[in-house]
Amino acid sequence: MKYKIVVIFLAVLIFSTGYLVYNHNSDEVESELKTFKETRSLMDTTVTIQIRDDNKNHAEESIDRAFDKMLQSEKLMSAYDENTQLYKLNERGFFKNTSPELVYIIEKSQHYHDISNGAFDITAKPIIDLWESKFAPDGPQKPPTDKEINDTLDHVNISNVTIDATDIYMEKDMGITLGGVAKGFAVDKAIESLKEDSIEHGFVNAGGDGKYIGYREGHEKWRIGLQNPDKGGEYITKMNLHNMSVATSGNYERYYNDSIDASHIVDPRTGKSTSKIISSTVIAKTAMDADAYSTSVFVLGEEKGLEMIEQLDNVECLIITSNRSIVRSSGFDKYENE
Repeated sequence: MKYKIVVIFLAVLIFSTGYLVYNHNSDEVESELKTFKETRSLMDTTVTIQIRDDNKNHAEESIDRAFDKMLQSEKLMSAYDENTQLYKLNERGFFKNTSPELVYIIEKSQHYHDISNGAFDITAKPIIDLWESKFAPDGPQKPPTDKEINDTLDHVNISNVTIDATDIYMEKDMGITLGGVAKGFAVDKAIESLKEDSIEHGFVNAGGDGKYIGYREGHEKWRIGLQNPDKGGEYITKMNLHNMSVATSGNYERYYNDSIDASHIVDPRTGKSTSKIISSTVIAKTAMDADAYSTSVFVLGEEKGLEMIEQLDNVECLIITSNRSIVRSSGFDKYENE
């Protein structure tokens, strides 16, 4: 049976919450900590922040500030908001006095491009826009032609983006989309905000891109269940995380058209939709790394994806292949067995 294919960079992770405690020596101090949790709609997904604190006002203010950081990140990286630097960069082909955060994201994305041999490319916006136009309500509801793809690919290549201090330039008709790193970057910024507020234990989960700090209870690591794409409520595995992040890219959420077997995840090297595997789950230090590498593995497929992961320090992955086999990188099982 064929699988319908999914939206770009969308992940499904079911996470177990449990309780959080600070790593204090005093049991009395630990017993005073309470769990605070809030869920909001942000970045076109559901975001949950949960922390443990001994002061209700401080906890609520810390969560509010973390959500504010995510909102700022969303505005920073939007390619469709006319007021953002990224939108103006795409419109003009250049932007001067760019914010340090946007410069960082683009430079980091150049690294992801290089390590993935081009499977990750934030300049894929023209080819993504081409595919989306074909399945828009007034579109032909069929994939673009090879000629349309090849003509558009002339404008996809992150190597043609130049950064000079805070000034960014790119060639004509290029465009940048940060969908492959947006949620991960925002999650990292939210965690950074929580740490600045002296929160030691908690998590931020944005539609499957999550970062987990400290412990859920005592010295118990966070347990995150990876949903079985075929059977809701069942798990492929459960991961035990401490100060680590996880993200999944997969093809079992949304798709262009019920009758079209065409993935929303496009290989920026070929311009074609890709569905070599069902999903890729990556564990890494930062949520941004996990986000970008999970997408890269999905595009690369099992063999090349594993080859890339094995080159990276403190990065592991689990792949569900097209025939539903489970394939792990050499160190992934340590997160299952701890």
